[in-house]
Amino acid sequence: MRKKILLLGSGELGKEFAIAAQRLGQYVIAVDSYEGAPAMQVAHESEVIDMLDGAALDAVVLKHRPDLIVPEIEAIRTERFYDYEKQGIQVVPSAKAANFTMNRKAIRDLAAIEVGVRTAKYKYATSYQELVDAVAYTGMPCVVKPLMSSSGKGQSVIRTEADWQHAWDYALEGSRGDLKEVIVEGFIDFDYEITLLTVTQKDGPTLFCPPIGHRQERGDYQESWQPMPMQPEHLEEAQQMAADVTKALGGAGIWGVEFFITKEGAYFSELSPRPHDTGMVTLAGTQSLNEFELHARAVLGIPVPQVKLERNGASAVVLATAASVETPVFIGLEKAAQYPDSDFRVFGKPATRPYRRMAVTLAYGTEDVTALVEKAKAMAALIDVR
Repeated sequence: MRKKILLLGSGELGKEFAIAAQRLGQYVIAVDSYEGAPAMQVAHESEVIDMLDGAALDAVVLKHRPDLIVPEIEAIRTERFYDYEKQGIQVVPSAKAANFTMNRKAIRDLAAIEVGVRTAKYKYATSYQELVDAVAYTGMPCVVKPLMSSSGKGQSVIRTEADWQHAWDYALEGSRGDLKEVIVEGFIDFDYEITLLTVTQKDGPTLFCPPIGHRQERGDYQESWQPMPMQPEHLEEAQQMAADVTKALGGAGIWGVEFFITKEGAYFSELSPRPHDTGMVTLAGTQSLNEFELHARAVLGIPVPQVKLERNGASAVVLATAASVETPVFIGLEKAAQYPDSDFRVFGKPATRPYRRMAVTLAYGTEDVTALVEKAKAMAALIDVR
């Protein structure tokens, strides 16, 4: 069952997926917009294209004739996926899922209107005046996000009228692709956030990984931990919401479903049809299979009978502080490696920019997750990227 996989997006998540797929004997072609992307370093072949260029995307698909297309980023002409599916190519998780979830408008309307799960109040805006009207509808504070972005880029909180213009400008600046529209969400007074990694299978039950807690800055995750302690009834509610939304989208694979947890219960936030950045904590051996191994098995139709928690774990990101086109140098890895029950991953990105995620530290064991987070953060603090 050797399949040819066209991986669209070759960052650190794509790299780990490529490794997982190759361990199952698959052939991987890694695609991204720049040379030397992390997944290209471990793939059989690579291509550099603008994936928002439909003609370029068509040409790569025609050239390689893959069995599977696995999207790993948002900035892709996902509307082309419907045609590829008609050609007999398996799009992961499905053409509908990939197309809907690359755009916050499509997935939010599906979740809130079609499926009927609980979400924050929201409205869309294609101009500054529409943003002002949306804020009047949701009230302040509220959150503004581009409809298409990654790693939290372009997200901000409006607390007063003085924040309106900056929020609009920052959202457009952080938008990926050519879509100039934002979503304005009413602020939810939540106790904590979780990522619920959800595995849908071709011929098997939908499975849920132990919930992952995380902390964000600038809309991007800084630390994550597994499991997130939470009330059983709130977890069950989140699992049911995740099952309903993923069923409506269809297809097999892993989904990163994000929720706000309040005293009243779970609010659906966002969904990614692929491994999630907060799920890098599973590289610490917290589960019987990490999120990338689960994704690879699910898309290939290899049964996954269960997902078990093996041990507690935490992750912390290592960020670049300056921009450079020189090959990054990592200082302090030897010091970080002296911590027992720990590990780290260096992604191999060829250049840096402020706040770019360059590596991740991992801590694991039987300790409380709070202690493991502190260990992972201490390790990350020892690593300097130059």
